[in-house]
Amino acid sequence: MKGGEKQCGKVDKLKPILAIISLQFGYAGMYIITMVSFKHGMNHWILATYRHVVATIVMAPFALILERKIRPKMTWPLFLRILALGILEPLMDQNFYYIGMKATSATYSSAFVNALPAVTFIMAVIFSLAKVIGTAITVGGAMVMTLYKGPAIELVKAAHTSFHGGSSSETTDQHWVTGTLAIMGSIISWAGFFILQSFTLKIYPAELSLVMWICGMGTILNTAASLVMVRDLSAWKIGMDSGTLAAVYSGVVCSGMAYYIQSIVIRERGPVFTTSFSPMCMIITAFLGALVLAEKIHLGSIIGAVLIVFGLYSVVWGKAEEEVLSVEKKIGLQELPITNISKTMEGGGTASAPEKV
Repeated sequence: MKGGEKQCGKVDKLKPILAIISLQFGYAGMYIITMVSFKHGMNHWILATYRHVVATIVMAPFALILERKIRPKMTWPLFLRILALGILEPLMDQNFYYIGMKATSATYSSAFVNALPAVTFIMAVIFSLAKVIGTAITVGGAMVMTLYKGPAIELVKAAHTSFHGGSSSETTDQHWVTGTLAIMGSIISWAGFFILQSFTLKIYPAELSLVMWICGMGTILNTAASLVMVRDLSAWKIGMDSGTLAAVYSGVVCSGMAYYIQSIVIRERGPVFTTSFSPMCMIITAFLGALVLAEKIHLGSIIGAVLIVFGLYSVVWGKAEEEVLSVEKKIGLQELPITNISKTMEGGGTASAPEKV
């Protein structure tokens, strides 16, 4: 019986890790599909709007039905938090990221996002030696992938000619400085979103409903921004193309499902743990980018990927050690030995031994 309970406990601890790892595959797919849609003329403001329209439509029925009895009442302080969440992630984070991706590349953008654990770590002000070292190694690996190229390594030679026939000097014309600044703005906004989301869940513990409100707010905010930034009405046209695929895929997987899964993991493990796995997405994106978008993988990317794996292991190990120490401390407090020993004296009296504390 005890063995079964122990096994179940291990499985429960693995669930958040597996969920976050699965999300990284989802995000990697989104980066590739979104980049393809941009190459075919999709406007990022319109994409962000349609993305949250889809997410709201998909998540609303689940929230309204499954949480109808546990959903807290809406208050002005809560509404303001949801508004702030809508500004931080659906509006600022996504549009900054799209701008950065269009100015650089899918691989570069996903690599730079690996600063997210460090930014979230600093904003959360969590002090733990193992997690500090793990985060530093992870960010170091991300920086190696970003800043050090090394010789190019072609995984599939045909991939570089199958997608498009652009010149090899195309990337040199991209606005890398603007793109990098936009991605940094995205990272800061996303980190702030994770921190505020963790605080909001404490007063609004209905994950599906919170996702519904965030996606709905994102729809309103992005629609308003799109009407101001995009004057060409033809940009709103939708059809059976990569733009529609990007909106549906990112709306369902990367907004609806991702917000919900992140909410659960944040509640159980905290925002820093949740963001610590984002570097995995870069590794997946780098290989998909080479196969689909004809982006080259360099030696620096492989070295950085190895460092990222070690960094992630250190973060997870550090978190596990914290949990073990916390449990041991609680058990130690509960098992303080307090005994009273009575001895019969020859004269019929009794004497109590001093208590052990």
